[in-house]
Amino acid sequence: MARPQALLLDEPTEGLAPIYVKLLFDLIADLRRKGITILIVEQNVHHVLEASDRAYVLENGHVVLEGRGQALLKDERLKVAYLGL
Repeated sequence: MARPQALLLDEPTEGLAPIYVKLLFDLIADLRRKGITILIVEQNVHHVLEASDRAYVLENGHVVLEGRGQALLKDERLKVAYLGL
């Protein structure tokens, strides 16, 4: 546990106040800089895509989009796939 190679997080921001969400993603960024692989399942799309090297967007259990986090933030298809717009 002293030097993990990977961290798995399932909905880590659920129920957190916005200030704690920011603190959590600051911590995640710090862990990434230390070379830890992080797998996050999260509905807070903006924060998680900003922090992601690679992302997969699921709809009804199927991958509908995948790519680099920053690219998906700009992808209009994300609104269709994730928000149903």
